[in-house]
Amino acid sequence: MRQRGEELWAKWRGLVSEQGRSGQTVAAFCRERGLRESLFYDWKKRLREGEEAKFVEVRVKEPVERPHLTPGTGRAIEIRLHKGRSLLVEPGFDAHHLRALLAALEGGA
Repeated sequence: MRQRGEELWAKWRGLVSEQGRSGQTVAAFCRERGLRESLFYDWKKRLREGEEAKFVEVRVKEPVERPHLTPGTGRAIEIRLHKGRSLLVEPGFDAHHLRALLAALEGGA
């Protein structure tokens, strides 16, 4: 079924392109080929919106430097969580606060 959809998009892409090159009005082009004008305009819009969706601005943020911890070399400990998240816990942390934070991160997200 996916192939059928791709063929349909290719067909209409070709028709819209052909009409643009023909110099004919949409009405004349559709009448000559037995197409409904409303369907032609619908596909023209779909194709235009599909092309617009391909180009999305992306901004790359600078990586945030995290201290690289190796066992036994740092004062902080790293707690690794689900989905690649982690917490750095320095000496003197509040245990109740840490438990609440862990419960919120692991339970709700």
